[in-house]
Amino acid sequence: MSEHDNLQDADGKKEVESTEATPIQEPTSKVEENTETTSNETKEVETPDAQEATPKNENHVDEIDASNAEDAEDESNSERHQLEDKDYHAMTMNQLVTELNNLLRRHKIQTISKHVNEIKAEFNAKFGELLEQKKEEFIEDGGNEIDFYYTNDEKKLFNSLYKEYKQSISAYYKDREQSLKQNLENRLAIIEEIKGLLNVEENMGTTYKTFKELQEKWRNAGPIPRDKYNNAWNSYHHHVENFYDFLHLNNDLRDMDFKHNYEQKLKIIERAEELAADDNVNRAFRELQVLHKMWKEELGPVGKEHREEIWERFSNATKTIHDKRQAYYADLDKAYEKNLERKEEIIANILAVGEEQINSHGAWQKKIKEVEALREAFFNAGKVPIKVNEATWAKFKDAVRSFNRGKNKFYKDLKKEQYENLQKKRDLIKIAEDNMESDDFETITPLMKKIQSDWKKIGHVPRRDSDKIWKQFKKACNHYFDRMHAQRKAENQHLYDAFDKKVKLLDELKELKLSDDTKTNVETLKAKIAEWKEIGYVPQNKRYIDGKFYKAIDDAFDKLKMDKSKLEMVKFESKIENFSSDDNDTRLLDNEQNFIRKRISEIKAEINQLENNLQFFSNVDSDNPLVKDVHKNIDKHKKELDTWKKKLSKVRDMYDE
Repeated sequence: MSEHDNLQDADGKKEVESTEATPIQEPTSKVEENTETTSNETKEVETPDAQEATPKNENHVDEIDASNAEDAEDESNSERHQLEDKDYHAMTMNQLVTELNNLLRRHKIQTISKHVNEIKAEFNAKFGELLEQKKEEFIEDGGNEIDFYYTNDEKKLFNSLYKEYKQSISAYYKDREQSLKQNLENRLAIIEEIKGLLNVEENMGTTYKTFKELQEKWRNAGPIPRDKYNNAWNSYHHHVENFYDFLHLNNDLRDMDFKHNYEQKLKIIERAEELAADDNVNRAFRELQVLHKMWKEELGPVGKEHREEIWERFSNATKTIHDKRQAYYADLDKAYEKNLERKEEIIANILAVGEEQINSHGAWQKKIKEVEALREAFFNAGKVPIKVNEATWAKFKDAVRSFNRGKNKFYKDLKKEQYENLQKKRDLIKIAEDNMESDDFETITPLMKKIQSDWKKIGHVPRRDSDKIWKQFKKACNHYFDRMHAQRKAENQHLYDAFDKKVKLLDELKELKLSDDTKTNVETLKAKIAEWKEIGYVPQNKRYIDGKFYKAIDDAFDKLKMDKSKLEMVKFESKIENFSSDDNDTRLLDNEQNFIRKRISEIKAEINQLENNLQFFSNVDSDNPLVKDVHKNIDKHKKELDTWKKKLSKVRDMYDE
């Protein structure tokens, strides 16, 4: 960073994402034992790192240095902290394959290793469980264990994607190796040039300018191997300090740097204190790492009078964030313990189901669904403490395996019965095929219906034969009934012809334009009704068309301008004319007559009630609104009663026709 830079990333204006590690201490500078020194190194110098050192018993620096060293090999490495942490344990194999594919397609190969390894572990565990289940089924079916082999599309795709990952990451490291080596040589050369500045006899301003140019070259020198990172930086800081010791001969230049570094470190501290108040501890921690990296790698010393003060402020903010993060992970550990309790409870439930005595296919199917629900609950219960993860997984697999063994034993015993059922169904197939061409429909139809009923009662057959024999049986039965229906349709063709005529007549009725002459319109509609009756019967499954026709007739009558009571009678006559005229089938007329009688009785009762109510108004003037309203209501009911009596008379006349 040049002296004119304003540290935009540390002034609180921009959120910075970086490596996730523990808080760090201000690095100390130690002179390497094998590093060349000058005579000036024996004097007291005001170097930043030496004066701003933190207590030696803090142990955060090793982890942060390792993380920074890893990121230093490739600037893109820090992007791994931006990847979303997901609960791969709760995912199915198909979902895990999708996640692996997304990682390979959307992120740089060097940033996804942690996630790829987690996905691989979960996929292998779930596929291993499935493999054991398939193996047991294979052996239970009489197979030889040495001949067992199983894979599926998900496993094939996973293997292909993981192979792609291994090839890509291998190529990445191979290509990077030479680049890291060259960058290291360049950085070591820069250190040598800084050492050489102490022996140059030239204008101090020129020497200082050369020093700043070398610092800029250092910042842009590129990544180096992680195992060389800390030594290279320590050596660089050491010789930078030596240069500042040498620079004390020109206090103006040194003080200008001190002032710039002080201002920028204050910005870093202010941002760190803001982060200390952030409730998102992981986000605050990642940005804090960036601030520490900038403090160490991009800024130099400050004046001696400020060093202890600013480091203490920065250290306090760091400790606050660190403590909050430790508390967060402590709460997370408690949650993992609760997850463990839940998973142990689920395992106990699976074991309990496996110990139950189950003696029917239906009961086993119910228990299979119950165990599947428990398995799903196990995978969704969340993570458990790492120290018990493998043991918990092993107990879960044992519980499921125990249940599967009991299930497989039941179905193995059931196979004998299934083969007997298979033979029974083959016997029914033979009966169906022997009679599928018969023309004796009266005799064979009951037989075909009986064998269909018997088929449903027989029960399960071996799975590999189920579809085949069903299709064979269904084909023979369908062939017979198709022939029977075709013949019956031919015999009843006149009914289908009648249906076609009624469809046409209904369409004509819907398009009918009524005139202004009500009498003519009534006759027209009656003619349509007569024509409809003349057409005759339609097939049983087509009789719905009668309802559509009389609905259309009623709609047409409603459009006529005539007295409501007369209109009601016309519509009623239209309705009852549709009733069967068969002397042996008067059910519809009987029902209608009973309904009308009931309605007449109800209306009479309502009239009597209204007339009784009038007695309460014996001393009230006849012009009273309430009295007038009662009389009006009585008249209305009497007119309605006349209409219903006419309907009853019409129905009785129908019995004589």
